[in-house]
Amino acid sequence: MANLRLIYENINISLQSIKGHWLRTILTVSIIAFGIMALVGILTAIDTMKYFLNDNFSMMGSNTFNIQSRELRVQVGGHRNKPKSFEPISFQQAMDFKEQYHFPSKVSIYTRGTGIATLKYKSIKTNPNIQVLGTDENYIASAGLEINLGRNLTKTDIENTGHVVVIGSEIANKLFPNDPNPVGKVISVGPGKYKVIGVLKERGSSIGFSGDKSCIIPVSNVRVYFSRPNMNYNISVLVTDGDLMEAAIGEATGLFRKIRKDKINDDDSFAISKSDNIASMLIGLTWKIQIGATFIGLITLFGAGIGLMNIMLVSVTERTREIGIRKALGATRRTIRNQFLAESVVIAQIGGVLGVIAGILAGNAISYFTKSPFIIPWLWIVSGLALTFVVALISGIIPAYKAASLDPIESLRYE
Repeated sequence: MANLRLIYENINISLQSIKGHWLRTILTVSIIAFGIMALVGILTAIDTMKYFLNDNFSMMGSNTFNIQSRELRVQVGGHRNKPKSFEPISFQQAMDFKEQYHFPSKVSIYTRGTGIATLKYKSIKTNPNIQVLGTDENYIASAGLEINLGRNLTKTDIENTGHVVVIGSEIANKLFPNDPNPVGKVISVGPGKYKVIGVLKERGSSIGFSGDKSCIIPVSNVRVYFSRPNMNYNISVLVTDGDLMEAAIGEATGLFRKIRKDKINDDDSFAISKSDNIASMLIGLTWKIQIGATFIGLITLFGAGIGLMNIMLVSVTERTREIGIRKALGATRRTIRNQFLAESVVIAQIGGVLGVIAGILAGNAISYFTKSPFIIPWLWIVSGLALTFVVALISGIIPAYKAASLDPIESLRYE
């Protein structure tokens, strides 16, 4: 109890001293708060981006992997990987894989028809930036999409090269502003007429694909009406059991090497990517930002530490007579030392708390644009407050020992 009472008295004395030097205290607190805000804010923003990336790629299907003719290219700032490109995957190769792959899964085939299509219904039309995908009946499931109205493509649609389309929610709102159910209507997709059979559930944009602003038609229809030389097809595999993902990839690799006629000693002539690998790749490129944020925060805190030490040294000089009186009344060197250390810690912690609050708000500002949930980074909160405590001890220890070592008689004669 005695120790707790002493701590309480030291804090109370510290607050009284702070009230007597508002301007000096505000400047020091502001510097500390800015350093912590920079550190916590940037690291919180990075956590928000990580959540956004993981959430978006999980929307593509957490148990899904893709077989493509090109490795993914990822660029953050000036850093980019160098993806390999291979021979395009033909429709026949994709179909052979779908027919011969017997692992417990759903295999889908898709290709990009165009990314600059204009969709039209009567006098209403979209901008010429709609993506047209040619897919089979399994694509919507493997891509993590859901049907909100109507139905999905069927095998019959694929076999008959049907003029049917599943549209995104944004397209539905644009073309049918006063009709909540556009299923059954006939729209123009580029030069062709297509019957709307389904509307996708709204989900926002994920990396590389926005289901809300895209339309899906049978892959056989794209081959006929959006044909171009050397069309490339992608294969997406939705594994029934996520624990069997590696086994599924291994079997898929062996089968597709056989279909592509890859020789035993040759590398794969295709690329396999998983959504979580893509997210990990992007998240891995944020380490430079984390280092930069930490460096900026530490440099600012270093300056704040110097400022805090200066204010405490000035405080010791101004309160020399007070220190002499306290020693004359029986205060020990340890009591005086602890009093000034407590004052240093209180000032730093005020700055730390304000900096943490500002950093959380600033870091979560990015969640407004990415529509991610508000994140409370407990790790960075604890780290920030711990860092300010360490800065306070380092900055306050020299002034505290200087105050504790003052001669009481000389201190009483000061001024």
